[in-house]
Amino acid sequence: MKNFVQPTSPALLSIEQLTLGYGDNTVVKNLNFTLYEGDFLCIVGANGSGKSTLVKAILGLIRPQKGHIKYLGGLKRNFIGYLPQFGVSTQFFPASVGEIVLSGALNSLGWKPFYGASQKNRAKQAMKYLKIDHLATANFGNLSGGQRQKVLLARGLCATSKLLILDEPSNSLDFRSKTALYQLLKKLNQEQGLTIILVTHDLDSDSLIGNKILALDHARPFFGNLVDFLQQNGVSHA
Repeated sequence: MKNFVQPTSPALLSIEQLTLGYGDNTVVKNLNFTLYEGDFLCIVGANGSGKSTLVKAILGLIRPQKGHIKYLGGLKRNFIGYLPQFGVSTQFFPASVGEIVLSGALNSLGWKPFYGASQKNRAKQAMKYLKIDHLATANFGNLSGGQRQKVLLARGLCATSKLLILDEPSNSLDFRSKTALYQLLKKLNQEQGLTIILVTHDLDSDSLIGNKILALDHARPFFGNLVDFLQQNGVSHA
């Protein structure tokens, strides 16, 4: 596993000797890496290498077989924004854009039964930032694929100011919508300082848009600078 000099940003997430699996089937073994505030991590790997399993563990949906996941720098597990894999069925979700975006603030309600002014303002700001505020009353099912993905992204932003995880968000998107989404993610990372984990099956350099990469491989995972990874694999990067 690649080691490199880390900038002085505070640590946000620490993975220590992490082993994950289901029953007797181990899919991730003895994984170690640290994510820092402002990082943009791309996770790649073949089907079955453990990409989605790792995401589930970080979100607390499955328990490690061994090792630890530490949330640092004020990060809390239930305050992580998450975009699951994007499927055709999501277009039939019977709700307005505003309702879906606001639902991302559920984790901040605590014992309160209703959304307050702070949650509503956060939803409005997220929609405005992503330029979908004019769609607030629109039916989610009537939107294009690219618009629906922006809505789900805004929902994720309502859940967090620290860490956003996206599981293959470009699935079902055309090239133009995918390019627009990746530009938004880079903007959120660079302008807002949002730490991002992007799970992707695309290995072309245009899709690997972060500064770090975790390449899951059962024999020897790679964690390190994206440029180093691409150079080792003979791929140029702008």
